[in-house]
Amino acid sequence: MLFSFIAHSEQLQYKKIKTDTGVSFSYVWLDNDNARQSISFELPNSALKEAPSRQANYKPKIAQRYITVALTEEAKKIDPKVARVKITPKRESIDIQVTGSDEAQVEEILSKLKAIQQQEYDQYLQDHYFTRFTTLFNQQAIKPDHVRYVAESVKPLVAASQAFYEKVASESDSRAYFSLILSWLQSIPYDTLEDRVASNGSGYAPPVSVIMQNLGDCDSKAVLASSMVRAFLPSTKMIMVFLPNHALLGIALTPMVDDRTIEYEGDTYVLYDPTGPALIPFGQVSEDTERHIVTGRYQVEVVE
Repeated sequence: MLFSFIAHSEQLQYKKIKTDTGVSFSYVWLDNDNARQSISFELPNSALKEAPSRQANYKPKIAQRYITVALTEEAKKIDPKVARVKITPKRESIDIQVTGSDEAQVEEILSKLKAIQQQEYDQYLQDHYFTRFTTLFNQQAIKPDHVRYVAESVKPLVAASQAFYEKVASESDSRAYFSLILSWLQSIPYDTLEDRVASNGSGYAPPVSVIMQNLGDCDSKAVLASSMVRAFLPSTKMIMVFLPNHALLGIALTPMVDDRTIEYEGDTYVLYDPTGPALIPFGQVSEDTERHIVTGRYQVEVVE
């Protein structure tokens, strides 16, 4: 359903208090019906310690240095009587030269070093919560590993998810949960995502950081929402939907007649957008998002 939005979220109160057992949070905000809502929860110290809490910026030069050190250490192990190795960092690559009298040995050493280069790069991405992705315009890029952040933030955010569940426990429809959590997320102050490729991870905040800072861009809020919804619906299929400069979510629930949905790998997903400040109801999207979806300018990532 295409929806014209007028109402904007308003966060009336945000309090964060450190306690002996963790950090207590309390919120007051206005929902879609302009009704005053409130919620409180505490994230225990154990959860705060367990959850990933910061995202480094991706800097190619730092990654290159990390890999060069590993290659240089490996090269030192090679007997110079067998082969000579020269490792040269360049602007966007690392040049590996191997020379020696035995061509077969040279090829074997070069192959091994290239494998180590790839292995170390993969490890660098893993250690810093990055993942490769290909943009809609076929650009090869690096972005925060959103799906991993969801997986590692579900358990630490159980207390927060439970607070919302208990507030709507008398409701039989899961849409009551989504409506409440969406209006809360949309009321959290918004930090703009200008360009997912150019930002190199800057601006992205892991779920716990969004709550601690009371600030998040669309990617950050989408991951926070997914982490909390996954605790509420542990086995329901979920997706993240990436537009060129935006992100929203989909969940495999039975759609209502006016819901905006997309099909992915044989399943129907109801879309919802936690970004704000527009109070976009569950199952509806903005005009800009609709244009991207209609023209197929989006990518899907499955939330495990």
